[in-house]
Amino acid sequence: MLKNIVLSVLLFSAIGAAQVTTVKQYPIDANHSTVGFSVSIMGGLSKVIGKFTEFTVTLTNDEKDITKSSVSVVIKAASINTGIAARDNHLRSADFFDVEKYPEITFQSKHIEKKGKQLLAIGIFTMHGVSKEIALPFQITGVSKDPTSKKMNLGYSARTVLNRRDYGISWTHPKVPNFVGDNVEIEINLITKAIDAQ
Repeated sequence: MLKNIVLSVLLFSAIGAAQVTTVKQYPIDANHSTVGFSVSIMGGLSKVIGKFTEFTVTLTNDEKDITKSSVSVVIKAASINTGIAARDNHLRSADFFDVEKYPEITFQSKHIEKKGKQLLAIGIFTMHGVSKEIALPFQITGVSKDPTSKKMNLGYSARTVLNRRDYGISWTHPKVPNFVGDNVEIEINLITKAIDAQ
């Protein structure tokens, strides 16, 4: 009887050990992270560069298998900032983002793919009420460890190009049709808050 009890305890201990997960949720340091974009103007003569100042990112990382990781992004569309108040108000209007009707821009990954050194977050991107599956290329830019506090930070970056007209943002200048380009370059740079080093 005692032998059976001991064997049962060992079995459940082994099962428990096997279920220990390497998946962890990493909080994002929003003060040192950026969700930015740029779009050509006047037929490519220049670019407007801007960012969104209010966003949340939920990043779950599997330390042993990156394909089991996930990411969720929620951006407040009204937080758009290009440095010119009048332009930002126009971008918030129904001509562009229509922030009162569509207050959030979101991305929710379905799975992560690894092709050689290339990492792709495959998921649903929603903007201006339109949802499409996209493949978002990203990379882990590095790990910084503090030898004193034994804390570490992780860096991530992602870049892609979206066509604004695919999401119903189709405003055209009445006198200069190519004043605002269609393709929008997206650049995301994230850093995690300090977490316990392994």
